Amino acid sequence: MPKNRPEGTRIERDGLGSMSIPADVYWGVHTSRAVRNFPFSGYRLPPAFIRAFARVKQACARTNALLGYLSGERGPAIVEACSEIAEGGLHDQIVVDAFQGGAGTSTNMNFNEVIAARAAELLGGERGDRELVDPLRHVNMHQSTNDVYPTALRVAVLAMLAGLEEAVSDLQAGLQRKEAEFRDVVKVGRTELMDAVPMTLGMTFGAFAEAVARDRWRIFKCRERIKRVNLGGTAVGTGLGAPRDYVLAVAGNLAEVTGLPVSRAENLVDVTQNADVFVEVSGMLKACAANLLKIASDLRLLSSGPAAGLGEIVLPPLQAGSSIMAGKINPVMPEAVTQVALRVMGNDQVVTMAAGLGQLELNHLLPLIAHSLLESLSLLTAACRGLAWGCVDGIKPRPEQCRNHVEQSMALATVLVPALGYGAVERIVKEADDRGETVAARIEATGIASREAVERLLSPRRLCKLGFTPEEFEEVRRP
Repeated sequence: MPKNRPEGTRIERDGLGSMSIPADVYWGVHTSRAVRNFPFSGYRLPPAFIRAFARVKQACARTNALLGYLSGERGPAIVEACSEIAEGGLHDQIVVDAFQGGAGTSTNMNFNEVIAARAAELLGGERGDRELVDPLRHVNMHQSTNDVYPTALRVAVLAMLAGLEEAVSDLQAGLQRKEAEFRDVVKVGRTELMDAVPMTLGMTFGAFAEAVARDRWRIFKCRERIKRVNLGGTAVGTGLGAPRDYVLAVAGNLAEVTGLPVSRAENLVDVTQNADVFVEVSGMLKACAANLLKIASDLRLLSSGPAAGLGEIVLPPLQAGSSIMAGKINPVMPEAVTQVALRVMGNDQVVTMAAGLGQLELNHLLPLIAHSLLESLSLLTAACRGLAWGCVDGIKPRPEQCRNHVEQSMALATVLVPALGYGAVERIVKEADDRGETVAARIEATGIASREAVERLLSPRRLCKLGFTPEEFEEVRRP
């Protein structure tokens, strides 16, 4: 055992000197320095990013092996080590903090060292045997952090977009089912939180569904924005340090190992230094968050009370709502979704500013962009699924409460404006209010229309029609 070497450790060296590394870990000296330098957040890379990064490394090693730059068994061993990580192995060895300097160099070196150590094992050697597999000379061959890291981020975003699109689709379908289920429930529409005109509860959920459908379309379009990669561009996008046949082949190998529609960007310098595509994707996620915020807020209002609020719908009871008020049930799922939406909106601002602060040939804030964007994707996916199964699917209407609100509202008189004129209807509303009557009762009392005629004008079928026809007012008489 070397002098001054603690038991159960190994010594590794870099350009700054030597360090003692625990013998049982796969990472090495570069990772150890990063862990010491950046003990900031405790956040680790999300699994989707680890899998994506490993696939990028796999594509690079595969390309180098196929072209003969990695000779013998070394190339296949590196490819196998990358595949193991991509399939869920050794994730606990990716230990650098999400917030780090160096534009992601610490992350890249963490992967290089773990892959090299595992590949050395596969070849019958020991972890840290750099003669057998070197993290830089072999695993990082023809690569730079500046092309590997942003490519891995794009791959991770593409993979996570598929999950988000599925979750949004399920939420849309759930809202559409409620649109059909509630099509005959007449309720009061509200503008600026004040009574407006009658509508159906199905219309409310139909509007929710349409907003979510637009989110689904936006998420689909995100793929077009994010699928061009700069892999092969090395440090600044010129490909310096990489052979031409490698540069031309590596993106195609990445598409094969990931099964994703990635391709080499036409201008690698552009993709290396500019992060506006991440801002664009983040903006689309923010739009989804805004819709979730609106829907969650409306569901809370419509279910409020239930005795002393609107109480027009009942949300599924998920858990006890109070430690002191027995029997109280709170709208916990819409509340959780609201918090997710606000977080995503905050992340969008972070991504926007970080992209704009990139300088010259590289954006040094890519780790912050990656953390914020991937967190938004993860949160939105979970929130859409939670809102669908934990709220929307179990919503029940309260038709009598909805009907009572319609009858008590002065706003239903608006249906008569085309026949009587604004001034006449305004007088009816005032008379009803002065007498403490409902508008329907006042209309019937003055002989303007029978209750049956008013019922027909407020029928779900009539409310679902666009506009009116003169025949609908044949039973209405001017006072």
